[in-house]
Amino acid sequence: MPESENVTPAVSAPATPGTPGAPLFSSVRIDSLSYERKHCGPTCFHDFPKPDVSLTRKLGAEFVGTFILIFGATAGPIVNQKYIGAETLIGNAACAGLAVMIVILSTGHISGAHLNPSITISFALLRHFPWSQVPTYILAQVSASICASFVLKGAFHPFMSGGVTVPSGSDWQAFILEFVISFNLMFVVTAVATDTRAVGELAGIAVGATVMLNILVAGMGSGGSMNPVRTLGPAIAAGNYKAIWIYMVAPTLGAITGAAIYTFVRLRGEDGETPRPRSFRR
Repeated sequence: MPESENVTPAVSAPATPGTPGAPLFSSVRIDSLSYERKHCGPTCFHDFPKPDVSLTRKLGAEFVGTFILIFGATAGPIVNQKYIGAETLIGNAACAGLAVMIVILSTGHISGAHLNPSITISFALLRHFPWSQVPTYILAQVSASICASFVLKGAFHPFMSGGVTVPSGSDWQAFILEFVISFNLMFVVTAVATDTRAVGELAGIAVGATVMLNILVAGMGSGGSMNPVRTLGPAIAAGNYKAIWIYMVAPTLGAITGAAIYTFVRLRGEDGETPRPRSFRR
């Protein structure tokens, strides 16, 4: 009988951005449970490269990305008001969706391109993002929204009111719409951002298309905000705070629910274990 030989399994190279199955936006793969396992020994993180992006760079990218998003998403409705329907609802949806897509593709590998406090909070609650960075991310998002809104006010005054998201019906109808479309958005974001089995290379297109769809559905009813800073900055610049609580609460609750539901229904590994989620680069 021939002697058995020990065969050393080949070690495959780690996935990189642009490779099928690679994590979204980045070559840095972070175990979402790593914050609880930091004392388990030196082998816990042997496959997780050390992040090389400083918090300052992340915040800078998050500020610029949010500025671009708010400028584009708010300018569409303002132009539509100024030129009496030139953009139409489809144009407004395209402005927001395209802005999201280009920002994800251009800054996602640096900051994760959250662009939205509701997304940042949802990631933190599900341990895809460290709570220690949540306040600074939200500060960058809010300040970028305010800056973009005042730039638009200077460029299009006195038509700034067209960019403010306000309910066209009852407050509760707007609340329901904002909750549902924020749920839709965060369900898709969680899929492409945290699950290696999703097609992460198409993340910008998937999220941008979801934003467009949501605005086409809810744009006439609630304004299709999905994002507290999409409403807050223009509201401050225009001095219009009508039903602003809806746009602070409903998107956050919808996003948390969407992230939780995707985490619940996500596919499990062959051994019955849930694949370790990969978060945005941090």
